[in-house]
Parts: sequence; C-alpha cells; structure tokens
Amino acid sequence: MSGTAATFERFIVLEGLDGAGTTTQLRLAAQKLGERHLPHCCTSEPTAGPLGRIIRDILAHRLKTHPRTLALLFAADRTEHLHEPGTGILDRLKRGELVICDRYLFSSLAYQSLDCDFEFVYALNREFIIPRHLVFLDTPIELSQSRLAARSAGDTELFEALGVQSRILANYGRAFELYREAGMQLHRIDGSIPADEVFWKFWKIIESVPML
Repeated sequence: MSGTAATFERFIVLEGLDGAGTTTQLRLAAQKLGERHLPHCCTSEPTAGPLGRIIRDILAHRLKTHPRTLALLFAADRTEHLHEPGTGILDRLKRGELVICDRYLFSSLAYQSLDCDFEFVYALNREFIIPRHLVFLDTPIELSQSRLAARSAGDTELFEALGVQSRILANYGRAFELYREAGMQLHRIDGSIPADEVFWKFWKIIESVPML
C-alpha cells in the first residue's frame, strides 16, 4: 500500500469494540511479561498525556467538539505517543522492547470515520508505523454491550450506543482490508470465551515475536 510506513516487528496492537476485553488482555500481558522480566511496554490510546486527557473528556461528554477536531486530537495524541523522547513507542522499539498498545490508528478509522469522511481520517494516520501483529477481539455486539452496562452504571461514552457499534464493526472491516497488504498479520480471537482462554491464544501470538 503506497504511502504507508514500515511494519515494526516488536509492535503489537489490540483492537475490538467497546467492551470486547482489550483492557483485560493488556493487563494480563503486562503481568506475564513482568513476571518473565522481559523488556516491554504495555500502553494504550488515548494516552494519559494532556491531549489524551482532553480526548477522554470529550468521550465522557464533559467537552464538546466538532468531529474533525476529535479526529485531529487523536492523531496529535498518537504523534506524541510515538515520538515522545525516551518513553515514546519509537524509542522503546529501538531499544528492543516489546510494545503492546490497546487501540491504535485502526480505532481512529473505525470510530472517527463515523462522523468524518473515511479518507480524511486515513490521511491523518497514513504515515504512522504499522504493527507486525494486530489482534482483534471479535466479540459479539450484544455481549460487548452487556459488559459495558455492567460496568458503566448507566453512563455511556460517545461511541458506545448499540447502533453505533455495528457501524464501528463495519468500519473495522474496511480498515483491515485497507492494510491487508501492508506486512501486518491480522489475528481474530473469539472475545466471547473466558478471558483466560483469550489470553492463552493472545500469549501464543506474543511468544511468536523474535525477541521472545
């Protein structure tokens, strides 16, 4: 795919609908990698930085912005996430660390293109590096929704409504097809099975990384 940045061998991304279980899998991976004393960084987007905090306020309805502004904020937060001196993803990869990120540019293509032109969102993200492994937790929408309801006490974020989630799933499919020939391996894991079984499958992917 022309214009796309190179794939990085030790870069893994977790994706899925809201409630799919990506946060749980990131936590389990961090725990096991730490127990084995392997150099790693388990991170997520939006980040905990200033731009990420603004994004979280928008998602939680504490701030209101134009959809394009939100897409730009995600791209800006991602730029800082990648390029922060010393602690950014690129520097960590250069030091030989394994980097696992909960959500990345595929989330932008799936979510921000709901209210923005897909090509606009793609243009903002097309120069970012691509992970070697993209792990998609393929969780039924109804199950994802029940998990969200159990933890949210009635409050929903900007993109969590049932009808919106089906559109997000379709956008994920479009994004995956777009990057199909970019040197990235797409792994679909059934997100409806118990978390420990999901992690067993996820860990097999992690173990395939050359440094492990």
